[in-house]
Amino acid sequence: MATVATQSMAAVPMPKFRPIIEHVTTPQTAAAADFDPKKHLNFSPPSEVVMMKDLGYADDCGVSPVAVSQPFPLFSQEAIRRMRSEIMKPEVLDKCTYRSNIAASQLRGYAPKYAPFTYDAWSNPDTLSIISKIAGVDLVPQFDYEIGHINFSVKSDEETNAEIGMINKQKEFFADDEGIAGCPWEDDKPVVGWHNDSYPFVCVLMLSDCTNMVGGETALRTGNGDILKVRGPQMGCAVVLQGRYITHQALRALGAKERITSVTSFRPKSALVRDDTELRTVRPISDLSRLYYDFAEYRLENLEERTRVRLKELRERRRAGKKIDTVALKKWMTEQLAFLEHTNGEIVEEDKVMTGYIDEIPDEPVEETAERPTKRARVE
Repeated sequence: MATVATQSMAAVPMPKFRPIIEHVTTPQTAAAADFDPKKHLNFSPPSEVVMMKDLGYADDCGVSPVAVSQPFPLFSQEAIRRMRSEIMKPEVLDKCTYRSNIAASQLRGYAPKYAPFTYDAWSNPDTLSIISKIAGVDLVPQFDYEIGHINFSVKSDEETNAEIGMINKQKEFFADDEGIAGCPWEDDKPVVGWHNDSYPFVCVLMLSDCTNMVGGETALRTGNGDILKVRGPQMGCAVVLQGRYITHQALRALGAKERITSVTSFRPKSALVRDDTELRTVRPISDLSRLYYDFAEYRLENLEERTRVRLKELRERRRAGKKIDTVALKKWMTEQLAFLEHTNGEIVEEDKVMTGYIDEIPDEPVEETAERPTKRARVE
């Protein structure tokens, strides 16, 4: 069971920077058409994906042998504009904004009420087919509350211009790299510290123009403790990561006035697949009633499906005149008891949850030590 912090909010160390959200503007649309995959998807397969074994993990470490994809185009510019328009609604910024000791500004739980287009985009069968194919396992959104989680990082014009000047000066001394593993002059300070996600897979979508951006990579800790950096996506592009089983951190991006990413979490579609979902990293930055409703509903649905499958097998075995497999039945029951115990442990009483405080894995410098994997699986 996860340890729950109980210290007062006043003791939580909050980030020292403040997002300048009022400077981020997006033109409003007069007509709000529904999500159309033929119009709003702009998918091209990633050039390659990194497998779990490439990072020194066993293939069965998680729910898929896939670790992380290279960035790939996913949504059209029109779709990105619509998503930005939805998150910039005053009611969204007013009612759905959260902050924590590791992130100054996030939006959560705004779909589908305030963002029907975003909700439909991530729930569409064509979108799910794309994400599932890359991940190597059939996936569905974790639940409604985790669709389109937004991370804001916005700077003033003065800060942005100073960073661009520094970048241009340093560029004179280094050649461009090949896209995986950062340039030696990029910033290695994290936006979010070392952590494992609460959910099996995430798809990180870039909602900002990254023309002048340097950095913004994801640093992955390999099975032997080395560090591998994966380049961040461009506007409209995405990265798929099995973040529940890979310790990682998001590095700072320089040279861009804003960096807004949308993170949608996914779980295996099949109720029979391993499920290690936890709420440790999201509980402190959520409307607990909505989070617990979504979490409990999907967990009980999975338990219901598992029970239905086991009951069908028992009835078929009995009709066939076979002796009951007591060992197998008791093993299954033990597994379901553990499933229920874990579910119960994740639903922590509201008065024991410390709003805005997320436990971090102890930080350490990001020095890239991992060689580029010599063999990758191409996604056709």
